[in-house]
Amino acid sequence: MPHSIVTEICEGVADCAQACPVGCIKQSPTTNSKGNIFFWINFEVCIDCGICLQVCPVEGAVLAEERRDLQRSS
Repeated sequence: MPHSIVTEICEGVADCAQACPVGCIKQSPTTNSKGNIFFWINFEVCIDCGICLQVCPVEGAVLAEERRDLQRSS
């Protein structure tokens, strides 16, 4: 099951995008409600490796489950 980035928690650090071995983490062209650029995971490409969970410094920003209701792409 793919991981999810919680849009409203993401602070746009980008450690996850840089570490992803398959390039499934993309930057949104918009900002979240906090005014931060945020990232999102392409569920179709994610291989469930968990690296994003390990490298993200923002507590609760990455979940080990697919949550379309908490992640948006724009």
